[in-house]
Amino acid sequence: MAHDYSSEGRLSPGSYEEDMRLLLAPRLAYFAGVARHEHVTRAAQELGVPQSTLSRAMVRLEQDLGVTLFTRKGRTVSLTPAGRDFLVSVERALAEVERAAEAVRADADPSAGKVAFGFLHTMGSETVPELIRAFRVDHPRIRFTLVQNYGEAMIERLRAGDLDLCLTSPVPDAPDLVARRLDEQRLRLVVPDDHRLATRKRIRLAEAADETFVTLEPGYGLRRITDALCAEAGFSPRVAFEGEEAETLRGLVAAGLGVALLPPPAVPRPGVVELTVTAPRAVREVGVAWLDGHVDTPPVAAFKKFLLSRRGNLLPD
Repeated sequence: MAHDYSSEGRLSPGSYEEDMRLLLAPRLAYFAGVARHEHVTRAAQELGVPQSTLSRAMVRLEQDLGVTLFTRKGRTVSLTPAGRDFLVSVERALAEVERAAEAVRADADPSAGKVAFGFLHTMGSETVPELIRAFRVDHPRIRFTLVQNYGEAMIERLRAGDLDLCLTSPVPDAPDLVARRLDEQRLRLVVPDDHRLATRKRIRLAEAADETFVTLEPGYGLRRITDALCAEAGFSPRVAFEGEEAETLRGLVAAGLGVALLPPPAVPRPGVVELTVTAPRAVREVGVAWLDGHVDTPPVAAFKKFLLSRRGNLLPD
């Protein structure tokens, strides 16, 4: 059977690689099927397409590539040397696509899928492990990809599609996000155990106006809250050290390098005293956020429902 391979429709050397992929991708499975059977009719039956459609697809594939892939005798075909080389790469590509498809199917499996969950460093030692333990009582096979980071970084990863949900503070307010307040956490003024205020139980934040503070770096939610509370108390904190983790700040306080506004520790730390702040009201709101319009897989929907059910009972006392 003779075929006229005109230049019409063939990709020029300057065509974009994406154009080539768009042209070739739908025909690769057809090509592999014809190559496997070396017979157009049998391949068409296996693939569930009309024989005429399959024949035209193979002709157009050769036109797009500018290479003869088959020698033909009636409905029987055999691969040319170029066709055999092409088949090796096509089968590898199709196998990779199938692996990718299987992976996303597995991630969406209602009983054993995956949730990509982000949370603040301060919630990693106690809050999040307890949440996942409680959730897995009814969903024992659901898997988690866990990401610890500060709030703004997690929001960016939500927007990039790397996370399904994130537990963060302050609760974000952005048009492309959905956020729900879940709980609040009291902040304490942490001072060295030999500090002049260490014998106190309670304190007004204004009484610490002359103190040196250690804080999280700018961009962290707790840093914004610290700055806002100090401003409400009538002063701007004099910051000596900035860090990335609350427990590091506690260590700096224990070393006598300043005071800090921090959430309660998972385990009491020696060398510091934690004072209740009576004014202003020193709390941080904690909430869950997700990308607006994002379609949840069944495991993500189940975990989101679980988190929302813990409203007011998210954090340990």
